[in-house]
Parts: sequence; structure tokens; C-alpha cells
Amino acid sequence: MAPNRIVWNSEIQEIILSTNSGQIGILPNHAPLLTALDIGIVKIRIKEQQWSTMALMGGFAMIENNQMIILVNEAEKAIEIDFQEAQETFQKTKSNLAQAEGKKQIIEANLAFERAKARLEAINANTSSNISN
Repeated sequence: MAPNRIVWNSEIQEIILSTNSGQIGILPNHAPLLTALDIGIVKIRIKEQQWSTMALMGGFAMIENNQMIILVNEAEKAIEIDFQEAQETFQKTKSNLAQAEGKKQIIEANLAFERAKARLEAINANTSSNISN
């Protein structure tokens, strides 16, 4: 769930999350867990070889009794991201980060860069998943 909408609501076979301490995979009957999510991608396996990818902009995941609730600041499905726009945004944020001065400006530029990078990674992960299947 994002602040303005439910992004995904269905059964899945597996999910791979980007947490603050690295990626974790979740399968059925996973132990209860509460974890912070980093800016990055989430991969969702719907059926045997069918994966879907999203860019997540940080949040939390709670797993209990074979149910998972993910609350995020923002989420975007890879298939909904415009590649050209994402690439342009990535290059712009990369340049802004290189030119940033002062602690606040560096932090803001780094955050924008990480978000732009996650969007591109979601597109690339979705494309490579679909090609290999």
C-alpha cells in the first residue's frame, strides 16, 4: 500500500524485498518479521516462472501467518515506468549529486539519485525476467 492507493493485493508464491540490511526472499510459511524497506526494487513471483517488478521508495513490511503487509512511501510497477523519462531523470539526478554542496543539498541529491536508480533497476529487472522466461 502506498499513501494514495493499493498497489498490489493478491496471492504470490515468492517475494524479494530490498531491506536496509540487504535483500531478503520471502516464501510461504515464513517466520513472523517486521523490517524496514530501503529505496530499491521488489520482485514478486506470481506463478511458476512469472515475475513482476516494482520500484519502492522506502517503507516497512510485516509478515505474519502467511500474510504480508507492505507500507511504502511510493511504489511504481516497472511496466508503468517510461524508460526514456526514467533514464533522463537518472542522468539529471546523477549530475545534480556530483554538483551538490553542503550536507542538506548532498542528502537531497542522493535521495533523488537513489529513487531514479530504483526506477531504472525495476525496468531492467522486469525486462531480464521476461526475456529469460
